[in-house]
Amino acid sequence: MFDFDPTMVSWARAQFALTAMYHWIFVPLTLGLACLLAFFETIYVRTGNEEWKRLTRFWMTLFAINFAIGVATGIILEFEFGTNWSNYSWMVGDIFGVPLAIEGILAFFLEATFFAVMFFGWDRVSKGQHLFATWMVAIGSNLSAMWILIANAWMQHPVGMDFNPDSARFEMNNFFELFSPVAFAKFTHTTSSSFMVGSLFVIAISSFYLLKGRHIKMAKRSILVASVFGLLAGAFAGMTGDESAHQVAQDQPMKLAAFEGLYEGERQAGLVAVGLLHPAKQVGDDNDPFLFQVKIPGALSFLANRDLNSFVPGIKDLIVGNPQEGIVGVENKMVRGKLAVGALQDYKQAKKTGDAAMAAVSLQTFKQHQEVLGYGHLKEAGDAIPPVAITFYAFHLMVMLWGLFMLLFGLFLYFTLKNSLTEQKLLLLTGSTSFILALMCSQAGWVVAEVGRQPWAIQGLLPVSAATSNITASNVQTTFAMFCVIFTLLLIAEVKIMLKQIHIGPEEK
Repeated sequence: MFDFDPTMVSWARAQFALTAMYHWIFVPLTLGLACLLAFFETIYVRTGNEEWKRLTRFWMTLFAINFAIGVATGIILEFEFGTNWSNYSWMVGDIFGVPLAIEGILAFFLEATFFAVMFFGWDRVSKGQHLFATWMVAIGSNLSAMWILIANAWMQHPVGMDFNPDSARFEMNNFFELFSPVAFAKFTHTTSSSFMVGSLFVIAISSFYLLKGRHIKMAKRSILVASVFGLLAGAFAGMTGDESAHQVAQDQPMKLAAFEGLYEGERQAGLVAVGLLHPAKQVGDDNDPFLFQVKIPGALSFLANRDLNSFVPGIKDLIVGNPQEGIVGVENKMVRGKLAVGALQDYKQAKKTGDAAMAAVSLQTFKQHQEVLGYGHLKEAGDAIPPVAITFYAFHLMVMLWGLFMLLFGLFLYFTLKNSLTEQKLLLLTGSTSFILALMCSQAGWVVAEVGRQPWAIQGLLPVSAATSNITASNVQTTFAMFCVIFTLLLIAEVKIMLKQIHIGPEEK
């Protein structure tokens, strides 16, 4: 068993969440805007129209501002694995470090190298070479995201590895298993939703220009491309979101139950469209989980198992078990997990004293129960329940905003093609605030993915409480305050620089 300071664990989690959420302000915009730059410049190269070149250079300037500040927060995020999460880094570094190393060596250098050509190479290289550099930045950005999301997907669904009882480390045995269905769903959903964020950024600024009567032709052209790209990306995000939720149902059923506030398992389970959770609801009590709710009948069963009549386990089923449905509860897994932890300790002691017979028996016991090793570190079964309210509301906010964005993309495209967009003042006002809503939606998605999998650093194998470093809470509190100030100043700087550049606008003839 690991001894840990609960206060230090809470502060370490808070610091990582702070860094990740600040970083995630910049990342979706980088992914989405990079692709839009490539489309804008492709149109310029194919048409030879200089107005498309001026348009591309304007959005490229805003992209560069965001890219530079986003890199700073990303570097700090990776360093935190060594400072606050050294147990985690020790146990899984052989696996988790591989995709991060590939991201740094291959994807990030590809992105950074061509970024210099893209930003500074106007009129220094040919049109074709410059367009190639812009596309390489877009591809490199998304490759960078791919490797990071593969690493994150492994934490949610650990595959392709064995546990070495002698070193107490997880070691990779099959690199290609990292490309799991969970990783594919996570990458495609994250990137497609980021494309929506980039499209809404372009629509928001272009709507502002149209309301002010400035740069009208540039704004309309930008909105036309962004609304088409946003519609296509949004449709794909809906499909990949459905697949991602299906994968969650298979590999992280507790997270799915938290998505829907589902305490008692059901057949033909309905999907909550709108609902208000009962704040005092606990597992096993008589309170209704909802104060009110509107459900889509059978939709949750279909989403989880592709079968309208299938059984979807609730939080209670997953905690105490449901033998009729073949569900082993957390309470049972904790018993086996403690056997695994005890056997591992006995094995190490036997190896130290040279007792080969005892080592063999302990190792056999450990291997029988190692699949639930992480449960042996939980204090009580309720620790396996994620924060239900946060997960539920974040999930439903994300879905509702996705629906709003699809409507906005459709309306902007329709009125742009009718050449009556400047007359739609309410739509332009809504569009000018849409980027803030896009950031809220993107942050909600991150909360769903990460808060919903608590208490696990590695699903079922290593709880967050056992993954931290042996440092004091005061150390983390100090760096938390420092990072909070630094990140806030960076964000203020980006917003001020962005607003100044937007006020200047694209270069004129």
